[in-house]
Amino acid sequence: MEKNPELSVVVLCYRSEYSIIPFIEKVKETVENLTDNFEIILVANFIENSNDKTATIVQEIANKDAVYKPICKPKEGMMGWDMKEGLAICRGNYLCVIDGDGQFPIENITKCYNEIKKGTYDLVKTYRIKREDGFYRKSISKIYNFIFSILFSSIDSKDINSKPKIFTRKAYNQMNLTSDDWFIDAEIMLEVKRLDISFYEFPTEFLSLNDRQSFVKFSAILEFVKNLFLFKFKDFKS
Repeated sequence: MEKNPELSVVVLCYRSEYSIIPFIEKVKETVENLTDNFEIILVANFIENSNDKTATIVQEIANKDAVYKPICKPKEGMMGWDMKEGLAICRGNYLCVIDGDGQFPIENITKCYNEIKKGTYDLVKTYRIKREDGFYRKSISKIYNFIFSILFSSIDSKDINSKPKIFTRKAYNQMNLTSDDWFIDAEIMLEVKRLDISFYEFPTEFLSLNDRQSFVKFSAILEFVKNLFLFKFKDFKS
């Protein structure tokens, strides 16, 4: 019987195109220094009839190296759906998720893995103390985290949307993640609270986006805030 990987890393590749190649090469190099038993899930779901080449690029990479597991489907949701699709096929004892745009330093995977291997926590993540992503994204993040901290003050997280996040298999299997949009990171932390999962955060930097603009639109902000209040109302009723 084939042994399950020690570590599964989910890379969210949406519309990364050729910039994903050096990124995942660095991810592989990093993970090889942690364990020789791993898999890298490349989530390259796409909007039908778009000119996004990412799925083709990712499939070609996976055809050449079996350590990469591609997911290339027509989109049925946004970032949350992509993340759930990636996590669902992970076989590892530890599951890590990171954005593929290069804003989060890949070295954070090492820090997350080494911390969670100590056995004290079931989820390890980062929080951003230095950001180079401009006024718009900084403002959105501050609004997100401020509203979250007011509505869910018992969750002591400095930055709910920050990645990478790494879970134990046990913690992930307990979670019931349903969000298909940008709310997924908040939902993870709400599940952490509901299930009384121990977690740890450490500081990181957040780099600028050089090749494209942010995909986070104003409508996503409204959707996020709406979901926060819906979850709070559900929590209040229960």
